[in-house]
Amino acid sequence: MKRLVILGAGESGCGAAILGKKQGYEVFVSDMGEIKPTYKALLEQNGIEYESGGHTEEKILNATEVVKSPGIPLTAPLIKKITAQQTPIISEIEFAARYTNAKMICITGSNGKTTTTSLLFDILVRAGLNVGLAGNIGNSLALQVAQTERDYYVIELSSFQLDNMYDFKADIAILMNITPDHLDRYDFCFQNYVDAKFRITRNQTKKDAFIYWSEDPVINKELMKLCPKATLYPFGSQKDHNVAYIDGENFILEAPNAIALTMPAKDLSLRGKHNQLNSMAAGLAAQILHIKNEVIRESLMQFRGVDHRLQYVATVRGVRFINDSKATNVNSCWYALESMNTPTVLILGGKDKGNDYTEIDELVKQKCHTLVYMGLHNEKLHEHFDSMGLRVIDTDNIHDAVKKSYEAAHDGDTVLLSPCCASFDLFKSYEDRGEQFMKEVKML
Repeated sequence: MKRLVILGAGESGCGAAILGKKQGYEVFVSDMGEIKPTYKALLEQNGIEYESGGHTEEKILNATEVVKSPGIPLTAPLIKKITAQQTPIISEIEFAARYTNAKMICITGSNGKTTTTSLLFDILVRAGLNVGLAGNIGNSLALQVAQTERDYYVIELSSFQLDNMYDFKADIAILMNITPDHLDRYDFCFQNYVDAKFRITRNQTKKDAFIYWSEDPVINKELMKLCPKATLYPFGSQKDHNVAYIDGENFILEAPNAIALTMPAKDLSLRGKHNQLNSMAAGLAAQILHIKNEVIRESLMQFRGVDHRLQYVATVRGVRFINDSKATNVNSCWYALESMNTPTVLILGGKDKGNDYTEIDELVKQKCHTLVYMGLHNEKLHEHFDSMGLRVIDTDNIHDAVKKSYEAAHDGDTVLLSPCCASFDLFKSYEDRGEQFMKEVKML
């Protein structure tokens, strides 16, 4: 019997364990930390052996194959030992895809992938398709494959998930953009991160689709080198060679072999230039899947957006609060600032991932009068921004950050939480950071 070892007992790990058990593997799950009670119960209900609080190497190094949590770096000592003995290490997505014939629509990028994934899933649900939502959002793909038969999966993929995918193939791959992110994970080498993102095109053929933002210089440079085999569907802000674009006041989708969709750009439910691009990518994928234009139009007009991404919280005595906690990199903050049309108090900071803040310099100068730093280590923020002459406030907790931001704001201003950084210095996740922000705002 083949022995499947799962490293990490979170959503993806437990899903892979259950699918492995169903497929006849001897399964063992190991987690360095504590396993959440819900996941412990799931493993026990399915009769799966597990351990927590450390790894027993003899129970791991005898694996036929290892499924690794995306959060575990390839440089971890145990991973190096597994690699040295040439035991295959794969991702949960790779493992799950072996056991389903469903079409895979996969979305990645430094920014916009969650909104695009959620919007496309909304379109396909409205169209009545038998579709699942997986990857970074939704339930574990492996768990869904084990428990339900689907015709389609819409999957948000991080670079970490793409790192350990080899035979997996996306029927439709969407690449939103590539800007520096997670460089601490990629030896501070941007090309390593770029290579990870482009793995989404791996194994694609002419019958498959590659949808991409044609105005991203990094994507264009890589396309010249790699020449993907998939059929290309570029989108951008102008017509040129794009099959989705803005023409004057109109938003246009015209995937080949589909009836063109034209609608006023002002009718899109998601505001901002970046959301026009997200809508183009989702709309093109829907057209490729032969979804009727009236369904696509309805979703584009009614979709409510994603929590913690430019999410309106409240207006308190004339001061508007926006939760953009999902902005865990500098480029995401750029898009948030670009959409601001009032004087802004910007809350930023957290766990730095090798950030270069230069990208937002001009928008910070144009849009912000106060910067509120929120992190355990704000030295890099001080070094970069203090010389701009803006008001700077130092905090190391969410209560003070919200209180002092509100005190610094004037009637008609916006307080924007758009941190540029990961949340793990002070919070469990960006969701936890956003929830705590909204709670503090509502207590003002």
